[in-house]
Amino acid sequence: MSDDAPRIVTEVPGPQTRAWVDRLALRECPAITARRARRASALGTADDDPIVWSSASGCMVEDVDGNRFVDLTAGFGVASVGHAHPAIVAAAQDQVAQLPHVMGDAYPETQRIRLLERLADMTGLDRAILGSSGADAVEAALKTARILSGRDTVVAFKAGYHGLSYGALAVTGYHGDAFRGPFAGQLGTHVRHVPFGEGLPDLKDVGAVIVEPIQGRGGIRVPPVGWLPALAEACKQAGTALIFDEIYTGFGRTGDWFAMNHEGVLPDLLCLGKGMAGGFPISACIGTAEAMDAWGASSGEALHTQTFLGNPVGCSMALACIDTLEDIVPHVGELGAWTQGLLETAGFTVRGRGLMLGIEVDHALEVSRELLRRGTILLPAGEQGEVLGFTPPLVISKAQIQRFVDTLVAVT
Repeated sequence: MSDDAPRIVTEVPGPQTRAWVDRLALRECPAITARRARRASALGTADDDPIVWSSASGCMVEDVDGNRFVDLTAGFGVASVGHAHPAIVAAAQDQVAQLPHVMGDAYPETQRIRLLERLADMTGLDRAILGSSGADAVEAALKTARILSGRDTVVAFKAGYHGLSYGALAVTGYHGDAFRGPFAGQLGTHVRHVPFGEGLPDLKDVGAVIVEPIQGRGGIRVPPVGWLPALAEACKQAGTALIFDEIYTGFGRTGDWFAMNHEGVLPDLLCLGKGMAGGFPISACIGTAEAMDAWGASSGEALHTQTFLGNPVGCSMALACIDTLEDIVPHVGELGAWTQGLLETAGFTVRGRGLMLGIEVDHALEVSRELLRRGTILLPAGEQGEVLGFTPPLVISKAQIQRFVDTLVAVT
């Protein structure tokens, strides 16, 4: 069996995984990692515990039991160039040895400056606020939009996902009752959630609109052609700041560097993260000079900052990741189209763009569990779990995709 193929040597999850998950259950909040009660069956002990990862390289993940899986999630879209890419690992090691931490807004260093310049060149936007997570970028964008527009009201979209910290949670539409419900009394009333891709919202007195160019966790939902440009024009006419959340879609995922490029739309503010650094928790909110300059100059106390802003290791890894992606992104569109054709020929309905595809299947959660038992990591997406979210590392091979399609046919 080749190194780029699954290899299952124990039941899944295996005995070592189950032992580690038992330890996890004692010390981690039960709301974090999905753990399910084990049940006896005629075949022995069955359960739906997650696998516990041990190592990963390229598209492959090995668990603590020695089972090898092909990862078709790219670790929630993070491993854009594959897990543990040598160039990114080397960049991290070199930076850790030289300067692993600096003082956020107080004292910058060179890699942060280089990354900010690189992001400006890539996006056509001017200035950025760096953060540590996608939610950080979203909250920086919402704050910037409020300062720029002077208006409190925000329009977001049903099934949209922007993170779960309080500012980001307020605009998250995905599973609203479950995610926002327990905290509704602390989230304010400034956000309106409207249907995605269906007409244009009323923007009177609206300060910001936040939207994913393609909804990710909400089900790989692509809006009708022309809707994003129309939304951008409506925002311009209303004096409303337009925020694109490209945390999932950015850095080549859809076949171009950014999903906004497919229709030539430039927002006031752009949120980036996930695949930007190949594994390090770093994000960016980048905007026009007009938007970012609305903050005014620092008077000695930054109005928006954090201890790890512009961490040198993350900036170095992001620069190495972007360099690596230069040779990969031009091929993503073709590979995505080939994959979609392969799936459709096998009888599946597929939506999405590039290597961000939603495969419609019945009982997606159960299918994903059976795929895991056969060596494939893939997760459901959509509020009803109506699709499997195919978002592999952008370096995945056609042979790996063909094996996955064959396995999917066998389990559906």
